[in-house]
Amino acid sequence: MQCKRIGGTGLTIDLSRGGSTAHRLEKELLRAIVSLELYPGVRLSEQEIAERYGVSRQPVREALIALSKQQFVEVLPQRGTMVVKISLAKMREARFLREVIESAVVRRACEAFDPASREKIDEALEAQARAAARTDHSAFQRFDEQFHIALAEGAGCPMAWSVVGNLKAHMDRACQLTLLNAAAMQLLIQQHQAIVSAIDAADPDAAEAAMRHHLTEILRALPEVEKNHPDLFE
Repeated sequence: MQCKRIGGTGLTIDLSRGGSTAHRLEKELLRAIVSLELYPGVRLSEQEIAERYGVSRQPVREALIALSKQQFVEVLPQRGTMVVKISLAKMREARFLREVIESAVVRRACEAFDPASREKIDEALEAQARAAARTDHSAFQRFDEQFHIALAEGAGCPMAWSVVGNLKAHMDRACQLTLLNAAAMQLLIQQHQAIVSAIDAADPDAAEAAMRHHLTEILRALPEVEKNHPDLFE
């Protein structure tokens, strides 16, 4: 199995969590695909995955079938399984739907916001700043997600993030390619701060505008990303 990761280290999968082996393997492989530890176009071997992680081929096969249904891998007759390349169409659709949902979330947040969630937002922003300073892509993305989760929870609509979470994986693969330095990360932190400032001011129009601007950042970055990584896109 060919495994490639930004930074050059190999793929690692933790199967110690709860749930069936196939489900855990599916989630970990998806994480590796989204984080680009498994690059678009890389071929996957059921046997090598099974041997590497000490499982039978059956849960590996089940995990790959599930990922195929989600359109993250493609099963090629006589050729094995391949991580699909990034689809700009899927990315743009996911981004559009996310913008619709999260724009509504921040408008509601301006009406009333849970103080505990407000504290979580500050913690997430501080953690993001530390991650950006050391150019830690994985940590930055993790705290980015915590920020958006806290927004939804604070606005009283946590299910909104559940929907977004199911949509954004196709978007996240392209986003990974834009976070190449601390300056790019700092720009997103500033956009987060603008969203929070508008919520603190109870200004729904400003909050929505800040969120829409934030979620269109990927569109502004895409031309350069496509130019630098043409082999990763469909």
